[in-house]
Amino acid sequence: MFSLSKLLQLLLLLNPGYWRGVVASPTDDNAARGGHGDHGEPGHKETHQDSYSTFASEFLESRYLTDEGYPFPTAPPVDPFAKIKVSDCGITKGCVRYGKPGCDAETCDYFLSYRRIGADVEYEMSADTDGWVAVGFSSDKKMGGDDVMGCVHDDNGRVRIHHFYNVGQWAKEIKRNPARDEEGIFENNRVTCRFKRPLYVPREETLVDLHLSWYYLFAWGPAIQGSITRHDIDSPPVSDHMISIYKYEDIFMPSTAYQTFSSPFCLLLIVALTFYLLMGTP
Repeated sequence: MFSLSKLLQLLLLLNPGYWRGVVASPTDDNAARGGHGDHGEPGHKETHQDSYSTFASEFLESRYLTDEGYPFPTAPPVDPFAKIKVSDCGITKGCVRYGKPGCDAETCDYFLSYRRIGADVEYEMSADTDGWVAVGFSSDKKMGGDDVMGCVHDDNGRVRIHHFYNVGQWAKEIKRNPARDEEGIFENNRVTCRFKRPLYVPREETLVDLHLSWYYLFAWGPAIQGSITRHDIDSPPVSDHMISIYKYEDIFMPSTAYQTFSSPFCLLLIVALTFYLLMGTP
């Protein structure tokens, strides 16, 4: 089935003479402006032909039309996601890094930053996953009864901010979402997001006041059709002390692969083994 715009283009190709007669030339137009109509009224012919000429010429500009004959919509410009600045950690914002020593927002297994902006707290999160990344606010360092904000990568390639509440070991999505000014991106197999949340909220079980200090729970994992599944590691990391949004810290937590040789017991064992090998057996 031909659309109206395509049909007119076909008619123009088959009978261009007819359309030249419909769309007035500049010469004809000037002649019409200087002449009189059948009733001796100046401009009578000019009004009819000029209006039809304008209609036909604009309508045949089909490169500005879709196949259905409607104007193409103009998409608003999209601002690129601003990269997370780790140079501000411990100065103008607080940061938590989990992974390899010296890692940043693009290389840590998990990264979180927070800072106060007026009556809001801005959070930035990033994790090495193609699914979701989240932070929970807990009073006891254990999962269960916690307010959780998560960024989820869906099947359409979008990253959206969700609000959850931990019921036991499972996160239940809550319709009331305090997040605003949401941004998110999935790039280089990482989910990264930025959002703001009010510092003070009405008293409710699923929401906590961020002006208070909380243990922070860090988690990330896969998603199926935009729904989160179990986190990647059995025991997700948790801050060893309560974090206050009024104190900008730069906290590093070594991932499991780098914890083995950092514990005092392991270091003592290595020293003892080295001394034994150097001294030899009696």
